[in-house]
Amino acid sequence: MTTSIVDRRSWIIAGSVAVGIALLAGLVASTGEVPGWEQSIFHAINDLPDWLETPMWVFQLAGLLLVPLLVAVIAAAFKQWWLVIALVVFVPLKLLVEKGVVKQLVERERPGTTICGYDRADPDAFDTTCGNFRGDVPLDGLSFVSGHAIIAWGVAALLWTVLPGRWRWVPVGIATLNAIARVYLGAHNPLDVVGGGAIGVGIAALLIIAADVIRRRLATER
Repeated sequence: MTTSIVDRRSWIIAGSVAVGIALLAGLVASTGEVPGWEQSIFHAINDLPDWLETPMWVFQLAGLLLVPLLVAVIAAAFKQWWLVIALVVFVPLKLLVEKGVVKQLVERERPGTTICGYDRADPDAFDTTCGNFRGDVPLDGLSFVSGHAIIAWGVAALLWTVLPGRWRWVPVGIATLNAIARVYLGAHNPLDVVGGGAIGVGIAALLIIAADVIRRRLATER
């Protein structure tokens, strides 16, 4: 990573904004319900044409837990050792924040339940016309936040520090499409992916700042 003092300040601001967005999303989701405006956004994305299912399924893979480790292998090939460390450390931090903090504080279920009223005790009563639940996405279970969004946006933020020029926007575009894909497939409500993306950026910002502080201290000790 080649962050400067100006970059560090920028990442402090970015991280703070990301935390704020995550907190606001969590506050709305903490009611356990999906407000009308969020349902409208869900249906607008979820009702997009069926021919998009294959590309959307591909983009949602960008949020798999192995992605940071795969990117770390590529980073190692380019001897970006600080990026390698950050990507590896990102994985347990993601799990800690998502599983150990957020989902202990905010309990909101997936859109199949919160929007379409799925009841595991009476699955035959489920209205299949309420939404499009594509592939093998679950209809119930805790939905806030999206782990896929945490991964995709966290990796995009970390890569921002090393990619040149316009190439920085490629991971951002992939992360955006990943978030859209999770809603399109019916796996998440919109604020699930907004909150997840914000947490991903927040964790990445913390790692970027920490890496910069450590690098500077090591430089002064030489």
